[in-house]
Amino acid sequence: MIPLQKNCKQLAKFYLGATGAVWDVKCVSTVSSLFQPICLPPKDATIKKDEPTSKSQKLFSELGIVRQSSPGLFVLTPLGIRSLEKLVKVVDEELKNVGCQKLQLPILTAGNLWKTTGRWESTGLELLTIKDRHGRDYVLSPTHEEAITDLVACLPQLTHKQLPLKLYQITSKFRDEIKPRFGLLRSREFTMKDLYTFDKTVETAQQTYELVCKAYDTIFQRLNTPFVKVAGSTGNIGGLSSHEYHFPSSIGEDDLRLCPVCHFGTNAELSPLDICTKCGSTNMKDTKGIEVAHTFLLGTKYSEVLNAFFSSDDGTRSVCQMGCYGIGISRILAASVEVLATESEIRWPKLIAPFSVCVVAPKGGSKEESAISFAHFIASQIDQMQSFMQDVILDDRGATTIGKKLMEAKRMGYPFIVVVGRKSMEQVPLIELYDLTKNTQNVFTVAQLFDYLKMSSS
Repeated sequence: MIPLQKNCKQLAKFYLGATGAVWDVKCVSTVSSLFQPICLPPKDATIKKDEPTSKSQKLFSELGIVRQSSPGLFVLTPLGIRSLEKLVKVVDEELKNVGCQKLQLPILTAGNLWKTTGRWESTGLELLTIKDRHGRDYVLSPTHEEAITDLVACLPQLTHKQLPLKLYQITSKFRDEIKPRFGLLRSREFTMKDLYTFDKTVETAQQTYELVCKAYDTIFQRLNTPFVKVAGSTGNIGGLSSHEYHFPSSIGEDDLRLCPVCHFGTNAELSPLDICTKCGSTNMKDTKGIEVAHTFLLGTKYSEVLNAFFSSDDGTRSVCQMGCYGIGISRILAASVEVLATESEIRWPKLIAPFSVCVVAPKGGSKEESAISFAHFIASQIDQMQSFMQDVILDDRGATTIGKKLMEAKRMGYPFIVVVGRKSMEQVPLIELYDLTKNTQNVFTVAQLFDYLKMSSS
C-alpha cells in the first residue's frame, strides 16, 4: 500500500491491498492542517452571574471558530470565514436575481456629510469618529446612506431610464457599543450587507421595496432557520416605513408582537397595544427576537439634502426616492446557531456550515489502521461530487480515536459525518453516516453512501 503524502497537490494512486483495486485520490482539507485555536474552559470554571453569555458565543470560542481580540472585536478563523463566505454567496445570488449591483464604499465617510443630514448629532455616542492630521472629521461608518447618496449626486447625467438603481456592498461596519455582549450578536465591528435603491416615484420605490423584501424572504427560506418579518420603527435612519427580520430566540433583545390570526407582526416599541392593527385580533402573542435584517423606505430624507437628482422624461430635475436594506451577515452566523444549536453542539443551517461533510479516519496504530487509506479515498470521492466540491474535511489526526473524532465532529455541527471504521474492513466495506440535520444514523455500502449524499444535496 502506498502511503498518503500529506501535502500532495496532484492526484496520487493508491492500492487497497485487500482487493488490488486502484483508486484515484485527490487531496482534501484535513483537520490536522486546520488553524483552529480551540479554547476550552477549565473544568472548574464558573460564570459570573452578571456576565452575559450565549450558546453561540460559548461554542464559537470553545471550538475555535471565533476568537475575541478585545471587547466587541473578534477574529474569524478559517472555519468562521468559510461560513461567512457561504452566506455571502447566498446573499449575492438572491440580490443579483433582482438586479442589484455590488460595489465597495470607503469605510471612512466624511463627517461633513453626516453633519449635513443631521445624523452626526442624532446618532449619539454610538458613532465612532476620528480626525485626520488636518483636523477633518470622519465617521467609521455604521451605515452608508450619506456616502452612497453623495456618490449618486455626483452623476450629472443620471436619467429616469437608469432607474431604479440598486447598489449594495458587504463590508465591515462599526458601532461604539457601550457594553458589547453575546459575541457576534452585539459587537463593535460587524459584517453587514447594505443595499441602497434609487427610484423615480414613491410608487416605483414601493415596487422596488417589495421586490427586495421578496429577495430577503428567499434568503431566509434558503437558510431554513425559523424567522419572522415584522413592522419596525424607522429610528435614527428615518424614512416612511420599515420592516425587520428576526430569528425568534429567548436571548433576543427585541420584543415582538405576533398575530396568530393574520400572521401580522410588529416590534413592540412600534405598537405597544395588545391588539392587531391589521385584523383587530386581541390574541397577540409576545416573543423575543434577534434582529438579523432591516428594510427602510426612505423617501427623500437623504436625496433632497445631498442633491441626488435625476432627469425626468420631460427634462426636469427630480429628487430620487430612496430605500435602504441591511442584513447582518456576521450576526446571522451567531443568531442561526443560537436558534438551532444545543448547549453542547453546534447546529448550522446546512447551506453555511464550514464544511458539509466530515470524514472520520481510524486512529494510527489501531486495529482499523489499514482502513486509513480507504478513508482518504472516500473523502476524495465525496469531494469530487458537484454538490460537495471543496466542501469536505478529513479528520486525519493519527493520535485521536474514532470515538473522540466523532464527538468533536458532532460538536462542530458538520451536517454529514462519515465514519470509516471497523466495518469498512469487511469483504463488502460498510460505512457509518450521521446525518445531523435529520438526526439519523445509518450503515451503508459505498454505493449507498454516495447515492444518499447525492439525494440529500439535490
